[in-house]
Amino acid sequence: MQGFATLAKLALAGGAGVSMMATPVAARQAPAPPQLFAERWIDGTQGVEPALQVQALDADTFVIRQSVKTNFEAPFLYLLFGKERALLLDTGAGNVAVRPTIDGLIARWLAAHGRAAIPLVVAHSHSHGDHVAGDAQFRNRPDTVVVGLAPADVASFFGIAHWPDQLGRLDLGGRMLTVIPTPGHQPAHIMIHDPQLGILLSGDALYPGRLYVPLDKFAVARASIDRLARFARGKRIRAALGAHIEMTTTPGHDYVQAAPTHPDEHRLELGPDAIGELQRGLHALPDGSKASQVHDHFIVFPVPPRPNGG
Repeated sequence: MQGFATLAKLALAGGAGVSMMATPVAARQAPAPPQLFAERWIDGTQGVEPALQVQALDADTFVIRQSVKTNFEAPFLYLLFGKERALLLDTGAGNVAVRPTIDGLIARWLAAHGRAAIPLVVAHSHSHGDHVAGDAQFRNRPDTVVVGLAPADVASFFGIAHWPDQLGRLDLGGRMLTVIPTPGHQPAHIMIHDPQLGILLSGDALYPGRLYVPLDKFAVARASIDRLARFARGKRIRAALGAHIEMTTTPGHDYVQAAPTHPDEHRLELGPDAIGELQRGLHALPDGSKASQVHDHFIVFPVPPRPNGG
């Protein structure tokens, strides 16, 4: 999402931060998202809060949130373990030491399994700065691979021969992840499906917030959501877990850009029905439309084209 701040401000009106040309979507009542986390996420409203908060989905899956007090993007990171390797998806927005928390989680996992080491793969939902700023902390880490940021790097690492039309795989050892190319928001964007927990790590392409789509990438974004919808048929998807929260608990209402606190924050989780809702929404928007499209749990938000497609 980072890098859109200036562009978004050009399109924003006052109040909740929705475009003056916003188009509310009159659709059937959206089902309430599932609830997977026991604790409330840090949201900047408590005065003092940790720089990073960790919640476990199970003994092999950890979700980490960066405090909005360290960076207004307040992104989410994901750490998944298999028998043979671990995956860290995204490294945060900077201004915080991510590696000690990740190393601590890995050390506890190793101790619980009576092991001395496990290889770590550091990959990214996409290459915007608020998801890769912590990469340098891992580049010299032993037994660690940091995946490159260009679409060719991502395709090569995950074995995608024809980007973005084919799926990729990452075998963590007894835990096979599927990598779905989803460019549009950014050229190297991916989503990752984990059948073990039935979760879809959906990055910045689907989350409770403003889904930024450059005006010249509408066709690419539509093709990506169509690809995702085809993949999702018949798959176990309990929830999509994205990289940010920008919506309030009031349907269709977001926070202002760079809000310092997130009172009454939407859940991170989106139900699987959100895939079809986003697909219908993107197909309903004509190419070049500058109108934001407001849904209960997210807002499709066109923005000017990005230089070099980044």
